[in-house]
Amino acid sequence: MSFKISRRELLRGGAAVVAGGALQQVGFAAFAARPLEEVGYGQVTLKSAPHLAQMENARSVLMGLSDDSLLMPFRKMVGQDAPGEDIGGWYQYRADYDYRKEDAGLAPSATFGQWVSALSRMHAITGDPALRERAVRLNRLYAQTIATEYYAKNRFPAYCFDKLVCGLMDAHRLAGDGDALEILERTRKAALPELPGHAVDREVVWREGKDVSWVWDESYTLPENLYLVSAQMGVQGTAYREMAERYLDDASYFDPLARGENVLGGKHAYSYVNALCSAMQAHMVGGSEKHLRAAKNGFDMLLAQSFATGGWGPDEMLQAPGSGKVFASLAKSHNSFETPCGAYAHMKLTRYLLRCTREGRYGDSMERVMYNTVLGAMPLQPDGHAFYYADYHSQSSIDNAADTADTPNDALGSGGKRVYSDHRWPCCSGTLPQAAADYWINGYFHEPGAVWVNLYLPSVLRWNEGNAKIEMELEGTYPETPEVRLRMKTSHVVSFALKLRIPAWADGATLQVNGRSVQMAVASGFATVQRKWRTGDTVKLELPMKPRLEMLDEAHPETVAVMFGPRVLFALASEPVAASSAHALAIQQTGGEEWMLQSLNGPVKMVPFTSVQSQTYLTYIRVI
Repeated sequence: MSFKISRRELLRGGAAVVAGGALQQVGFAAFAARPLEEVGYGQVTLKSAPHLAQMENARSVLMGLSDDSLLMPFRKMVGQDAPGEDIGGWYQYRADYDYRKEDAGLAPSATFGQWVSALSRMHAITGDPALRERAVRLNRLYAQTIATEYYAKNRFPAYCFDKLVCGLMDAHRLAGDGDALEILERTRKAALPELPGHAVDREVVWREGKDVSWVWDESYTLPENLYLVSAQMGVQGTAYREMAERYLDDASYFDPLARGENVLGGKHAYSYVNALCSAMQAHMVGGSEKHLRAAKNGFDMLLAQSFATGGWGPDEMLQAPGSGKVFASLAKSHNSFETPCGAYAHMKLTRYLLRCTREGRYGDSMERVMYNTVLGAMPLQPDGHAFYYADYHSQSSIDNAADTADTPNDALGSGGKRVYSDHRWPCCSGTLPQAAADYWINGYFHEPGAVWVNLYLPSVLRWNEGNAKIEMELEGTYPETPEVRLRMKTSHVVSFALKLRIPAWADGATLQVNGRSVQMAVASGFATVQRKWRTGDTVKLELPMKPRLEMLDEAHPETVAVMFGPRVLFALASEPVAASSAHALAIQQTGGEEWMLQSLNGPVKMVPFTSVQSQTYLTYIRVI
C-alpha cells in the first residue's frame, strides 16, 4: 500500500467518518439553489490567540497612520494642497515615476479602500466607535478629492476603483456610514471615463502612448464587488449590476473554464484567482450556472498546480498542466506564493464555493491555506514593510530540479526564509488587514434549521433559530490537538441540525453527544447531528491526526511534504533532507509544536509554518 497521495486525490474525494465504529459515506444528490448565509462579523467572539494578534497588529498600524498621509496621493493627483507626512512606498504619488528605476510610487493610494474596508470590518467585530469614526472621516475627506483626473493619472484605475467600491460598501453596511453610497455613486461616475468599458486582460494595451507598467491593471476583477453592491442596494443598484456584467471576462476566461478547458497557464496568479470570485458572484447574485461551472472548474485546475501548503502561483504566475514549472520553481524561485493577497482571494473563493455547494472539500482547502500561509505571515510594520511571498525554495533537497529550471535565484541561498518584502505599502499591506478580519466570518455558516461549522477556532457563535436565542461555544486547541468540544446555551429547547466539517484526511473521526457515541452519515464532508438542543448539551468531535506524505506532483513522487492534520511540517534545515518513507511517516512529536524526523543524515526538527522564526526551512523533502 502506498502512503504517498496526491493533493488532487485527497481533496477530490468525499470525506468518510468513523462514528461509533461504523463507517458511512453519503453523497449529496444535489444542493439547494439558495447559498448558505454568512454569519455577521459581530456574531462571533473569536478566542484564538494568533488570529486575534494578527487583527490587532493590522488595527494598530492602520489607526497609527494620519488622515493627511492617507489622503496625500488623492490630493496631489487632483491638484489640491497635500499637507502632512508622505508615507512613501507604493502608496505615494510621483508624477515622474519610472518603473525601470524604482517601485516607490507604483500604485498611489491603491490600498486606501482596502483599509477603509478593514476598519469597517473591525468595527463590526469589536464595536469600537473609534474604528467607525476613522472609516467615516476618511470617506468624508476622500469625497473632497473625487475627480476623473485621479483615474487619468493612475496606472491602475480599475484596481483602485474596485478597492474604493469595497471600502465604501463595507463602510455603509458595517460601519453605518449614511453617506457612503452617495460617495460611491460619485466615485463611479468619476471613474467611468477612464475605465476600459469591458474586461481587458492583463498585459493588453488599452491606453495608447503609455509604458508597459500601464498594462498591469485588473479590470477583470471588478464584477465581484459591483455585484455585491447591487445586491445591497436592491432596485437602486441596477447600474452596478449592469457594470458588473460588462466586466465579466467571459471570452478568454470564464467561457473556456465553464467548458472544462484549462486556460490558467501564463496568467497572473492572484488576480485571475480573485477573478473567480467574480464568477461566483455572477452566480450568487446573477443566477448564472455557467459562471458557477467556471469557478468550480477553475478551482479544481488550481488545486492541481498547488503546493502542499495550499499556495499557488510561483513568481505570481499560474502554470499550464504538465509544464513542470511548479516543480522547477523549488530550485528557481524564492517567490513561491503571494501570501496575503493570494490567501485572501483563496479564502473568499472557497467561502463562496462552500456556501453554494455545501461541499466540505472547500472548507478543507480554506483551512489548509489559512494555517500554512497567511496565519504565519509576519506582522505588518508601521513603516509599511509587509510579508509578501512565502518561500518554498528547496533546491538543496530536490535532485535535478535545477535541470528543469532557469538560472536559479540564489540571493537568499538554499531553502526558504520568512522575510519582509523590500517593498513598502505593497498590495499585501491592503489584503492582510481584510484577511485578518475575515477569520470572524469563515468559521460558521447558517441556513434556516441548520448551523454549519467550518473552522474549528476557539470561539462563541450567537444566532437566532426561529424565536430561540442560541450561543454555541467551541473549545479546544485544534489543530495542535485533535479534540474539539462544543457547548450549547439556548433560551429554550430548539431543534436544528449541527453540521460539522470532517476533513478528508481525518480517518477514524468520532463524535459524542452528551458523552455518548453517536453514529451518523457524512455527506460531502459534513457530519450531521439533528436533535432538540437545550442549555448544557455538549458535543465532542475527535479528528485523529497522523503523519502522511503528499507528493508535489505525480511526475515527482519522491518530492514530498510531510503533513500532520491540516498542516505542513517544515524541516528546519538548509542542507539536503532525505529519508525513507517509513521514517517520514514515523516522525515523533517531541513537545509542543515540534516533531523530529530521522533522516538519512540524522535527526531533523520539523515545525508548522506559524512556528518558523528566522530559521532556514525546507517545505519539501526527498523520500527514498
